[in-house]
Amino acid sequence: MPAIQRFLTRALIALPFATLTAGVAHADWVLSTEPEAVRPAPSNYQIQPQNPPAFAWSRYPSKPPQYYIEVSQNGQVVYTFTADKNWYLPSKAFPVGHYSWRVRPSTIAQWSTPREFDITANSTVFEVPDNSSLRSFVATKPRQVARQLPNNFVPKSQWTPAMLAERKPALDALINEYTYRNVKTVNDADWPILTSGTTTSISTASAADIRTRVNATARQVEAAAMLYRLTLDKKYLTEAITRGDQLANLNINGPTSFKYQDQANRQIALTLIKATDLLYYDIDATRRQWWWNVVDARAQQIYLDLSANGDRIDQYPYDSHGGTNLGFLALISTLSLGNIKNSGLWFDFSVRSYINSVYAWSGPEGGFANGTAYGQYTADYALQLWQPLMAATGVNLFDKPWARGFMQYFAHFVPPGSTSHLFGDENETVPDFRMLKSYAQRFNSPYAAWYVKSISGTEDSLSALMAPYPLPYTQSTPVQPPNAALYPSIGWVAMHSNLSDLKRTSLYFKSSPYGAYNHSHGDQNGIILFSGGRKLLGESGYLDYYNSPMFNDWYRQSKAHNVVTYDKGIGQDVTGNTATLAKNGKVTAFSTTSALDYAEGDATPAYGAAVKSALRRIWYLRGQDAVIVQDKITGAVAHSWEFNVHAAAPITYNSDNSLTITNVDRSVCIRPLLSAAQMPVTYATRSGPAPKPGTYEAHGAYATPSTLSGEFLMLLDVGCKRPSVSMSETTTSRTFTIGGQTVTVPK
Repeated sequence: MPAIQRFLTRALIALPFATLTAGVAHADWVLSTEPEAVRPAPSNYQIQPQNPPAFAWSRYPSKPPQYYIEVSQNGQVVYTFTADKNWYLPSKAFPVGHYSWRVRPSTIAQWSTPREFDITANSTVFEVPDNSSLRSFVATKPRQVARQLPNNFVPKSQWTPAMLAERKPALDALINEYTYRNVKTVNDADWPILTSGTTTSISTASAADIRTRVNATARQVEAAAMLYRLTLDKKYLTEAITRGDQLANLNINGPTSFKYQDQANRQIALTLIKATDLLYYDIDATRRQWWWNVVDARAQQIYLDLSANGDRIDQYPYDSHGGTNLGFLALISTLSLGNIKNSGLWFDFSVRSYINSVYAWSGPEGGFANGTAYGQYTADYALQLWQPLMAATGVNLFDKPWARGFMQYFAHFVPPGSTSHLFGDENETVPDFRMLKSYAQRFNSPYAAWYVKSISGTEDSLSALMAPYPLPYTQSTPVQPPNAALYPSIGWVAMHSNLSDLKRTSLYFKSSPYGAYNHSHGDQNGIILFSGGRKLLGESGYLDYYNSPMFNDWYRQSKAHNVVTYDKGIGQDVTGNTATLAKNGKVTAFSTTSALDYAEGDATPAYGAAVKSALRRIWYLRGQDAVIVQDKITGAVAHSWEFNVHAAAPITYNSDNSLTITNVDRSVCIRPLLSAAQMPVTYATRSGPAPKPGTYEAHGAYATPSTLSGEFLMLLDVGCKRPSVSMSETTTSRTFTIGGQTVTVPK
């Protein structure tokens, strides 16, 4: 079995590689010409990680009231469904087999082009009951047992010795946090409403202050309410009520409204409904109704936004805040079902939709195109939302194949010992392994058990005290994930010398169909290199504030990344979300063995009309701890092409046209593999903005003379071992022997 198929079968059920570049046979109405519209799925003979699969398609232009879906097998229709939205999630699993499906509007007999998919024995059964069944399940849970808590939840006085051993440290930590945390009273007057619509450092700071202080008060409410449920100490009840009143008193149309700070708005609504759920019989009816009224008003703002323009989130799912807001609405509606007038409307709109769509930032195998920093924040939200949703609805989102793939994505791209995030906004920040460990602990998986065992950090005390007992990861024997991995729908590749070795080499490659959309950057075909936790080749710049001059002119630009640019820093198109989603990249080849990993990316669309072809190939020679990078790029007219190098330590230029980068005790040497006659390139130092305080950055680039087509063929020698290199060539390829390992590179 080929290496890529072994990996995808063992680690995560995903697309067979042959389907990665397969196109739809005939374009039809379900495939919108708008880059931001939802793509039809399943398609391209995909093996479905989830059984039953989720169906999706772009809307028919006239927006019919219903759609009819036919699923066929061996030329016979075996399922028919009716949907009132442009997606459908069957409630029951399909038998193993090969299927095709098509859809048509209820108003006309225009079927879509059939698309085919497979359900295999490796497809995970993940069944979600229909809305009426879910509502009935929620209603069966008595209010004496909070809907958001596991059925086996008991106060501390009833903990077994084993539970005491596992959970008392978390209880002590939460009590200590509650006791010594200085939470300032929140007040509308502290935040003048900024209505200019212009993003500045001042407006960004004001929005951040609202978010930070509301989150701090919300945390105190939830911590106090949970401590009261565990200990029955009245002081915690008093604190929860006092802080809850402060949140309820904030003006729903003021600076914490959806219009001005949607994150604060959703957090207030969720916190108040969580508190009334935990303290249902412990707060008076008048206050409870007051809090419910506030939740009603704030959650309705979320609903009106997501349901605007015929349920916009269904047609245009690539909305970072909108996708998270949908999850908040799902939990708010679940915990308020039967108590708030609009809760049933919200519930039917959001719960199955959220469970179905988590998340738009990758395909069904998991991953996160917006970068690992925002992936980390999403994992934190998952703990806040999925755990109580599971207790209330009986649907465990941690069992969803996407969720398991998301966990494995962290193991590959934020492995043990990582010192910074990767790709996209806030890539310069340090990972918070507490969040990642907490998320991984929810999986009964050998890879999750390995990740939990291998990373540092203690789980957040509040989420730990609300977790199911025992934690699922404890049921599995740890197994290290493969050293190399492709996540095809986001176009990310990880190559490690040994995931379990903190001194390892880690090489990351990205060529993403998401382009520079949302929190992503113009870094298609980009590479990042670490050794022993030291960054050798990295991304440059930092997020001072969103939409700042540095953000627009450097941080997101190709010239700030280890990619090819031309004519002194001109690179990929990062202007406008709609344009950048279409101007993207893709991984077109991947393989892995114990000795050699290989990936190829095509970033041609990312550069726009100026570039006719932009391919990068990388080979990681695991036995030699060395990397070969080949770039081949062709323009519409002649350009000086540039191989950019960004380092977290000084770059030393050597007399043989090579570079040396040494970061404390780790180094890499970079040298051209072709002679000056074969590849006439010159190296020059480049300048960039001042780095983040406390860090160091160096920039440079190898450049070609002005030419229609350029090629770079470089050796990255990790550890500067300077292995012997020999080359033989034919008319179609060059074969390099590097320190005893041979690699053939196409011309």
